[in-house]
Amino acid sequence: MTLTGQRVFTIATRGAGLYEFTDRVRDFCAGRGEGLLTLFVRHTSCSLAIQENADPDVRADLAAFFDRLVPPADHPAMADLRHLLEGPDDMPAHIKAALLPVSLSIPVTAGRPVLGTWQGVYLFEHRTAPHQRQVVGHFCG
Repeated sequence: MTLTGQRVFTIATRGAGLYEFTDRVRDFCAGRGEGLLTLFVRHTSCSLAIQENADPDVRADLAAFFDRLVPPADHPAMADLRHLLEGPDDMPAHIKAALLPVSLSIPVTAGRPVLGTWQGVYLFEHRTAPHQRQVVGHFCG
């Protein structure tokens, strides 16, 4: 879906993990000149990240760290959780999304996002089941 200065990126996830969509962001910025790109995820159980895109171990280590930091609701450390209706991964996913960004601002120069050499843009899925996630991109030049 494309609107004036906006695009909705639909990202299909296969479960928890980081899903890169940098190329789609670059395509959206192409030909737009200078400005600022804002990305916003329209869900409460996933987040956004700018992370290294060269070594997949970085993504695996990040996912493992946040799983240790916020374990599933059936873990003894999470016994005080009350929101359990949607499964043991749901409330922990909300907590992770509260700790991590749900929006990003990226400068754009000459129609290209100004990312570092090894930086990629990711949707960080916190649920274990597959989802169709929407990220709204808005370019202001």
